[in-house]
Amino acid sequence: MFIQTEQTPNPATLKFLPGKAVMDEGVAEFTEAADAERLSPLASRVFRVEGVTGVYLGGDFISVTKAADEDWHLLKPAVLGAIMEHYLSGDPVALAGAAIASTDAVADEDPTVRQIKELIETRVRPAVAQDGGDIVFHGFDRGVVFLHLRGACSGCPSSIVTLKNGIENLLKYYVPEVVEVRAIS
Repeated sequence: MFIQTEQTPNPATLKFLPGKAVMDEGVAEFTEAADAERLSPLASRVFRVEGVTGVYLGGDFISVTKAADEDWHLLKPAVLGAIMEHYLSGDPVALAGAAIASTDAVADEDPTVRQIKELIETRVRPAVAQDGGDIVFHGFDRGVVFLHLRGACSGCPSSIVTLKNGIENLLKYYVPEVVEVRAIS
């Protein structure tokens, strides 16, 4: 098995590409080792590497976030080993209840909200997934779109620039009702 790695715009996060599906449906994010231990054998193995502070499981990638005082040159081989060990074990990536649904579409929702969600799903999420992250619609109120940043996007130094200059401008262009985009925790 050959696992590729890619840098992300977030220097604390590295993207690992195992060359096979990671999550069949939805995504999973772990910021605590205890949650990973209960819900994901893969994330649990990665959290056993000293210095790992977050694991995000996407469709075909694993984003791993390290503590600020750690060095990727030391962590990367250990994380690669943990991922390799997991895939050789035959254990499932995640247990029932670990996945977060990718979207939460409601059939009778407002047409503006539907349009915002569609733009996020078709234009924004695929782009940020390439960088090892995810952005999910959280709400729309009085012209303000609220988005939740996950994976490499969470805590990324350039996420505010991406949010304001990229996503906000895109949404304002296609949806005149949008006046601002804000990140939520």
